[in-house]
Amino acid sequence: MELGSDDFLPPPECPVFEPSWAEFRDPLGYIAKIRPIAEKSGICKIRPPADWQPPFAVEVDNFRFTPRIQRLNELEAQTRVKLNYLDQIAKFWEIQGSSLKIPNVERRILDLYSLSKIVVEEGGYEAICKDRRWARVAQRLNYPPGKNIGSLLRSHYERIVYPYEMYQSGANLVQCNTRPFDNEEKDKEYKPHSIPLRQSVQPSKFNSYGRRAKRLQPDPEPTEEDIEKNPELKKLQIYGAGPKMMGLGLMAKDKTLRKKDKEGPECPPTVVVKEESGGDMKVESNSPKTYVESKEELSHSPEPCTKMTMRLRRNHSNAQFIESYVCRMCSRGDEDDKLLLCDGCDDNYHIFCLLPPLPEIPKGVWRCPKCVMAECKRPPEAFGFEQATREYTLQSFGEMADSFKADYFNMPVHMVPTELVEKEFWRLVNSIEEDVTVEYGADIHSKEFGSGFPVSDSKRHLTPEEEEYATSGWNLNVMPVLEQSVLCHINADISGMKVPWLYVGMVFSAFCWHIEDHWSYSINYLHWGEPKTWYGVPSLAAEHLEEVMKKLTPELFDSQPDLLHQLVTLMNPNTLMSHGVPVVRTNQCAGEFVITFPRAYHSGFNQGYNFAEAVNFCTADWLPAGRQCIEHYRRLRRYCVFSHEELICKMAACPEKLDLNLAAAVHKEMFIMVQEERRLRKALLEKGITEAEREAFELLPDDERQCIKCKTTCFLSALACYDCPDGLVCLSHINDLCKCSSSRQYLRYRYTLDELPAMLHKLKVRAESFDTWANKVRVALEVEDGRKRSLEELRALESEARERRFPNSELLQRLKNCLSEAEACVSQALGLVSGQEAGPHRVAGLQMTLAELRAFLDQMNNLPCAMHQIGDVKVRRGGLGMLLRDQRDWGT
Repeated sequence: MELGSDDFLPPPECPVFEPSWAEFRDPLGYIAKIRPIAEKSGICKIRPPADWQPPFAVEVDNFRFTPRIQRLNELEAQTRVKLNYLDQIAKFWEIQGSSLKIPNVERRILDLYSLSKIVVEEGGYEAICKDRRWARVAQRLNYPPGKNIGSLLRSHYERIVYPYEMYQSGANLVQCNTRPFDNEEKDKEYKPHSIPLRQSVQPSKFNSYGRRAKRLQPDPEPTEEDIEKNPELKKLQIYGAGPKMMGLGLMAKDKTLRKKDKEGPECPPTVVVKEESGGDMKVESNSPKTYVESKEELSHSPEPCTKMTMRLRRNHSNAQFIESYVCRMCSRGDEDDKLLLCDGCDDNYHIFCLLPPLPEIPKGVWRCPKCVMAECKRPPEAFGFEQATREYTLQSFGEMADSFKADYFNMPVHMVPTELVEKEFWRLVNSIEEDVTVEYGADIHSKEFGSGFPVSDSKRHLTPEEEEYATSGWNLNVMPVLEQSVLCHINADISGMKVPWLYVGMVFSAFCWHIEDHWSYSINYLHWGEPKTWYGVPSLAAEHLEEVMKKLTPELFDSQPDLLHQLVTLMNPNTLMSHGVPVVRTNQCAGEFVITFPRAYHSGFNQGYNFAEAVNFCTADWLPAGRQCIEHYRRLRRYCVFSHEELICKMAACPEKLDLNLAAAVHKEMFIMVQEERRLRKALLEKGITEAEREAFELLPDDERQCIKCKTTCFLSALACYDCPDGLVCLSHINDLCKCSSSRQYLRYRYTLDELPAMLHKLKVRAESFDTWANKVRVALEVEDGRKRSLEELRALESEARERRFPNSELLQRLKNCLSEAEACVSQALGLVSGQEAGPHRVAGLQMTLAELRAFLDQMNNLPCAMHQIGDVKVRRGGLGMLLRDQRDWGT
């Protein structure tokens, strides 16, 4: 079995980086630099330089939000499976008139789900009984040996679980003369979870006896209080446990309701059956469910306070009329005082004919084996979070959050160790007994409420300090649209991707295992407050994590295959690690960033009241992952947030605007895309599609250009039909469009196959422009062809690098150094020449000796550029040499 909650072992720490100011000035460059190390962990933490402290820009007084509600033990996948199982088994007994009471064994609540799973794994109930292996079952449930717990588990299994398992399998139950449930003091009554999305059958409102075909006690009618509390009753105004026979026009005739304190049974009211035009009948009654014997007014019943025993029939001499009050098991109608009527389908059963037989009429609603099986086989509803009903300000939420944490741990909030909160969090999410509920202000749109970072706009004037942070690349409003970023080429404000989301947390509020849309990067900044605890799994282990979660909780994924895309499911990191999934953790403190890498799963929870902001970004190295993600979405039939093809083509259309590395990456991606498009269009021709129309797909709403088969957003091409205008398919699903003839189908395309290679060529020129330029610079600086370039040619190469935004490489630095040196020489040479023109009387004031002049000439000669000033300097050197000889001869 799994580890106990007290044994939670924190995973190893993720990498932590502390950039220098020089490194910090280039955000995406720095992230690219640390990527080889950080992506192996999936997540990393970045601590900015100590004096990088952006002011908090949210208008606190105007910030109002409605959080979502999180019940902690419903977040964890294995715990949710157990709770779903308990809800199902509680429903099973409730619809038969009993409530589920869960026993305590060895001072802890019995895990009925694990008990049932182990019994199955050990070969089933009969095999375990035959081989007397209940002690082994107890051992596998981690109970201590030597206390005869095995026989106790057998007793509880026979009494509670076995009947349910038999119904689930459709097999007959073994004969058993004991009541399914005895009221044991140590048993804990199970209250089904109150989440409407999870609970498909509400607990019975009335503690009434199961209906017999003939009985003296009527169903108690609901009180006004009952109706006020039950919206379904209020809406229908038709009361009772069974179906409401709406098709018969059942109406409440007498609106008078009994009060709570009214005692004693009441007679059901008179039922009036009226003949309507066309032979239809109309029943008027406020009785919950009525059986009448004729089409006349039944005010003369011999037993005025009994339930009517027969269905409404047009011809009460037919066989169905006779069958309506005979036992479905033995086909006899005798002993009708022991004949039970099912509240679901109105079939009749003797209590002694049931398997197992019932010793007495059950309390509450009763359903027959057929209805019980149908009810228990019903698939569960999809799980999701509820929104809270209260709106908070930051102050009111903070007061609630701090009060909750202080009360929970019984100490001041800032004194609670993070390790204690972490252990307690995983204990709570693993508990089927403790229902701890918290609130989380998650996915709050910064466009509506304002970012935590200063933003340059016309609404308010920024101080110089705010302006500095408003333009910083680490500002989450700026990072997605930096020059090296891919998302700046998408026009739309993709919520949560280009536009940051805000998160207001309290202790235990959690974010579940997920990867980012389109497998993009994400960056999270904690503005202030208590830490946020993170767990990360690298992209290489993403599929392994998915396999482990599906293997351990198949019940969840069978009903909700895309569960991990819903951000509603946790799994204990220790459980994942025990199955070989590598997991890391970190505590993100205020003022720190956490980066998640493409397809890296991450989850976590908040240590207390805090405020965070997060956004996605994509760099050149993401492009292959983005393409693979679209293929993955195609297989899952999952909607895209944006069209990957459209993004690539948009960048390819303006290659000169692309960062050089990005241009090279886009060229590689587009080459693959064009090859695939050629192949797909060729298959279209082979299918006999000859008609084609150009379509500007980017002008269509996304829902009008999604493949009806795989939900991919089409851009380069799609197949449509003239006779079926409401749908289209991508070219991977040309056989799934419609049944119409190929002659009625046609290609809708964005670019011709001639235009795509032209775009590819421009990208190639841009991507290779640096290599072409670098080769010219190398030849010039090293004079490889024997020809020295002029100073003007070198200046032109530097201008090209600036205009084309080439990276600041070592080669560019060498070129700049060469130009600086050459220009300094030109300036000095001009000074020498002008000094010579001043005449021989200036010689004594010269600062350069003959040796220095010779060295200066050597320096000019060694430069890789041709300099016509060398001739003037040589003349100057010759003149200086003659002058020095004359001075030596004159003895001066």
